[in-house]
Amino acid sequence: MTLHIILWLVLFASAFSLLGVVYARQQQDSLEHYIVARNTQSTVATMLTLVATSLGAWILFAPAQAATWGGLAAVIGYALGALAPRVLMIPLGRSMRTLIPEGHTLSEYVLARYGRGMYVLSMLIMVFYLFIAITAEITAIAKLITLLAPVPLWVTALIVLVATLVYTAYGGLRASIFTDKIQVFIIIPLLLALCIFGWQATGGFGVVFESLQLNAPELLRLDDGSGVKAGLTFFIAILLTGLFHQGNWQRVYAAQTDRAMHKGFLLAGLAVAPIVFVMGLFGLAFVALGAGTDSSVALFSVLLPTLPTWFVVLLIPLGLALVMSSADTAINAASSLIAVELRRLRPTFSALALMRSTHLFIIVLSFLVWIFAAQGYSVLYLFLFADLLCSAAAFPVFLGLFSQRYSGQMACISTFVGLLGGLMLFPLPHQPLEFLLESFLLAALLPIVVSILLLWLWPNQRDYDFNQLKKLIRGIDKANF
Repeated sequence: MTLHIILWLVLFASAFSLLGVVYARQQQDSLEHYIVARNTQSTVATMLTLVATSLGAWILFAPAQAATWGGLAAVIGYALGALAPRVLMIPLGRSMRTLIPEGHTLSEYVLARYGRGMYVLSMLIMVFYLFIAITAEITAIAKLITLLAPVPLWVTALIVLVATLVYTAYGGLRASIFTDKIQVFIIIPLLLALCIFGWQATGGFGVVFESLQLNAPELLRLDDGSGVKAGLTFFIAILLTGLFHQGNWQRVYAAQTDRAMHKGFLLAGLAVAPIVFVMGLFGLAFVALGAGTDSSVALFSVLLPTLPTWFVVLLIPLGLALVMSSADTAINAASSLIAVELRRLRPTFSALALMRSTHLFIIVLSFLVWIFAAQGYSVLYLFLFADLLCSAAAFPVFLGLFSQRYSGQMACISTFVGLLGGLMLFPLPHQPLEFLLESFLLAALLPIVVSILLLWLWPNQRDYDFNQLKKLIRGIDKANF
């Protein structure tokens, strides 16, 4: 059985990788298009790629696990959190496309707007988040495969990483978007089938509801304190982290027009939110049915005992489509950050030298991901820790789009205060999540308070000229970087 699962895994992973490579061979573009695919994607294409990249393998684990201790309120918060960044990025994306029409990354905006201090801090947070995002996705598919057969985590992680790297390194963002469009048409039907099997396994929502009313009624109450805290935590975490994900900013610039970007992001958010909500309901079913003790695999504890063998095999392409669509986005995002930084530091580098250096960085990053993914850490905990860091930097980073008086020093101080406040209360692994909401509130709100105080205490700051952004940030194929 183990060998059969590995063979299926290799087959499906190779198929996705081959599709990306074949497409990339037909799209011999400049380095600019490799990184950002500027103004090439329609409304539908933007929506499809965002849906695919938003629905990582985490949706099979994290929402259901959150529901087991946060209940229905946590599921609603998770779903709204999946919607909110797509909506908020519409005005932010429009501003970025207007102020920096030739932009590529969020980091180059931070450098031009705030200077080196805030730039270094933001880069560290963004790269760390991308590392966590890739690690969590690879960990999730490795755990999924172990539920089907005793395949070592490192074997699954190696197969999936290599397959993803092959077409991502070769084809860049366009290959990633192309495979997203294919993967989304695999993901949605299989998730729908998963829900149908889930309905059959549980006997319907009525059975789950009655059991919860008897055994855990607090999970159904929207006014339950712990549930509301969980819901708010996930809403804040996912909202602010979504604004910091470089993969989203690549798609802001990849959209053909502002209108295509606007509609694509909105439709993607409206599509993703109900899917996350339904996946979270499996956590309630897990508690209602007493399906086990490991809440991290709640969905599979409910489903696997009743799934037919043919659909168990189809869980492999479902998991791969979810993982590869998200992992290739994170890898491309990291590539764009490194390529832009190398062009700035080494303006004489040829496009080929930039590509090779970027590929080397991604290989090293992927090796570290492989090492960490083989440890099987909690997917939910990994994301929450990275989310906290992004939450502290979000307000300071984006306030600079609207306030001319807000300086790089103010942004750095505000971010550091948010990080210190949030990390003081953030739980260690295996500790209770008692003060998780408080840690996120401190991380997100302290920078706002500190920024307002600094603007008041330093009234004579020189106004920033937003026209400088357009002059300082140019296409990567141009000389004056």
